[in-house]
Amino acid sequence: MAGSSGLGRKKEAAILALLSHRSIEEAARQLSVGARTLHRWLKEPEFATAYREAKRAAFSQAIARLHQMSSTAVTMLGKAMLDPQTPPATRVRAAHSILEHTAKAIEIEDLEARLAELERAAKTC
Repeated sequence: MAGSSGLGRKKEAAILALLSHRSIEEAARQLSVGARTLHRWLKEPEFATAYREAKRAAFSQAIARLHQMSSTAVTMLGKAMLDPQTPPATRVRAAHSILEHTAKAIEIEDLEARLAELERAAKTC
């Protein structure tokens, strides 16, 4: 990001601070600027766009990490569900979680297929 946005170092640092702090006030303190300054910058189209893009990039990285960990998570749920030493309530929660996520995945796949079909139909019209 550094230097590529044309925002300048202070505003690029502000975007990083906004991404890594819980509030605008905390980000402002780290940057040694006023919170009002950050609020003003957030209203600037160029800054707001760069901030949105940075948030999307950070979110995409988080999603990638979720994908990486999902197989291990399912394995752990399966082990908890099948282990006779696991308390029954925990086994039921693990089973419920597996079923819930499986149903949601099927719904998403069905929606994606329906959307793709609608998009194909719209192109032929």
